[in-house]
Amino acid sequence: MSKAKPKLTVLVSSTVYGIEELLDRVYTLLTSYGYDVWMSHKGTVPVRSDRTAFENCLAAVDKCDLFLGIITPYYGSGQDPQKPEEPSITHREMRRAMELRKPRWILAHDHVVFARGLLTNLGFKGKDGRKKLALRKKPILDDLRVLDLYEEATIQADETPLTDRDGNWVQKFQNTEDGSLFVGSQFFRYQEVEKFIEENFANGSPLPPKGDES
Repeated sequence: MSKAKPKLTVLVSSTVYGIEELLDRVYTLLTSYGYDVWMSHKGTVPVRSDRTAFENCLAAVDKCDLFLGIITPYYGSGQDPQKPEEPSITHREMRRAMELRKPRWILAHDHVVFARGLLTNLGFKGKDGRKKLALRKKPILDDLRVLDLYEEATIQADETPLTDRDGNWVQKFQNTEDGSLFVGSQFFRYQEVEKFIEENFANGSPLPPKGDES
């Protein structure tokens, strides 16, 4: 009797506050399609007791087959109080997924997209331009680094020409229905996704960094 193929693993990377309903819906959708879903909100991320939370999260990025990132107006936890400038766990997960060139799908909340566009139009363009700003009240964003994360996901942070950007699709969403529609549309064809992984990521290995392909 042949062994059954292991399920494809999807890591869902996001903050939790304000999108609990969306995360519950996404978890239900992905599991119903046949995926093994790693999501901190559901307590399904593999955890080793000899690792920090940060190390466990990055290890999950390394091992997952597919990466689903959700950028919300909340930057997330994980910063060292002694080093407040350090990126959050969610930010580092996204960076690791991009570094490893994991197959990835990204959602960004409408507030994030709107705030970036507004500040850019007011002359505060990019990470350096926003250094001049400080948030007093936080009704929309709790940390301007959310915009840094969005720009990195859309590959705009380093001014890469549009023609040279790949893997930079980020889908805007306003509510649970929007987010669920995107996830359902992208992931329901399990066999197609599985074939894509087999053809492009042999033996489960991520693509080499750009410039190293041979």
